[in-house]
Parts: sequence; C-alpha cells; structure tokens
Amino acid sequence: MRRVAAASVAGALTVAVLAGCGSGDTKDSAGSDTGTITVFAAASLKQVFTGLGKEFEAAHPGAKVEFSFAGSSDLAAQITQGAPADLFAAADPVTMAKAVEGGRITEQTENFATNVLTIVTAPGNPKHIGGLRDLTQPGLQLVVCAPQVPCGRATKKVTDSAGVALTPVSEESAVTDVLTKVTSGQADAGVVYVTDAASAGAKVASVAMPEASAAVNTYPIAVLKDAKHDKLAHEFESLVTGPQGRAALAAAGFGAP
Repeated sequence: MRRVAAASVAGALTVAVLAGCGSGDTKDSAGSDTGTITVFAAASLKQVFTGLGKEFEAAHPGAKVEFSFAGSSDLAAQITQGAPADLFAAADPVTMAKAVEGGRITEQTENFATNVLTIVTAPGNPKHIGGLRDLTQPGLQLVVCAPQVPCGRATKKVTDSAGVALTPVSEESAVTDVLTKVTSGQADAGVVYVTDAASAGAKVASVAMPEASAAVNTYPIAVLKDAKHDKLAHEFESLVTGPQGRAALAAAGFGAP
C-alpha cells in the first residue's frame, strides 16, 4: 500500500504538546494493552469505522475505541488547535496535510481507501434527474458540500471539469449533512459519496454521475505523535489498512487506494 511522506513542520507549534507518545498505554493482568483510543474520522467513514471499532474491542479486551466523526476540515482544525486524539483518518490528502502542517503528525500517512461522488434524490426520483446537468434545472432545491471540505472540493473539480455551474441552496460542512437534507425532504437532490448513498438504502434514489471520475478522493490515516495510547492506535491503524479493514471498506462501497 502506497505511503505518502508527511511534510515537515512549518513554523513553531502554537498548541500545547500533550502527553508523551505511548505514555498512556497500560496492561491488564494478562499483559494485553488496555485504554481508550480516540479516533478522529471523516463523517463518510462513520458506518464502516463503527463496525471496525467493535471488532477491535472484541479482539482487544480492556481496550475501547471512541470516535469523533465530522467534516474532515473541522477535525483537522481541532487537531491543529490541540484537541486530544490518537488517530486521524481524513477524506483527502489536502486535509491531512493541514494536520501535518500543524505539527501533530510527523510519521508517514497511509492511504487506505478511495471514494467518488454520486447524486441522491428522494425515493423514486420525483424530479426526474438523469445526471449532473439536470442539477441546474430551475427551482431545484440542491444541496452540496462546502468548497473548503473534501466532498466540496471534489464537487467543484467535477463541475469545473464538466463545465457545469451549480446554484445550491445550501453548502454543508459534512457530506452526512447533505445526505440528511435529502432524506429529510429539505432538499430535492444532493451530491454525496457513493458510500453515503449506499448507507442510506431505500431512503434515497441514486443517480449515476460518470463525471465523478474526474475527482476521486483518496483517504489517508495517521497516528498523532502525541497519541496517549500509541501502540493501540497503531494497532487500530493496522486493522483499517489490513485485509480485515479492506474487506469492510469494500463492502461499504469504498475503492482501493
């Protein structure tokens, strides 16, 4: 699996350095590592990571996994500002680079999945949307991700490449918020990842968007240098990037990196 070297830290750190690497690792009576690791992960990973977290806990008695799922950009900002975390999984390398530049990730990051965009509508596709260009029809209540977040950057890349100008009624900070606007009836259509459309099941109709091939998002993961439970965090990273994680990701609709 391809690894991407983390960029060197630019400038002095402006956040307090947390506990030393691995200092929180403890052992139970059988000698197994115990403790709670905090995983910051892109909102689009919620379903698959929650499942992997349960599998990890079952295989590591005494260990717990707590997740913070949100837009990758929001998570990167929290990490840069010193929020306690052990592991970060972002929805694109640009966002991961922000956390690296903040000084809290110094090891190599590892790409573990890819994702592409699709269109979702209300069940039955009542607006008869057939593709990307139909998202420009008058009166359509369209919701997309904000341009500063990974799914928004991908959306802009797709539309720029196709020469299509969208006029959404709302731009959200997380792809799951876009999906919620559609499933709740607050929007006629939205642009989300194929994995989000799959997780919504019958709550949405999916419309193929071949133009999405112009913007494939690659997901990187890395352990923070000041992770309280360094060993456990690396073991969870290995679960995500190993055969078990790859199988779970593929089942959820993610592509290989």
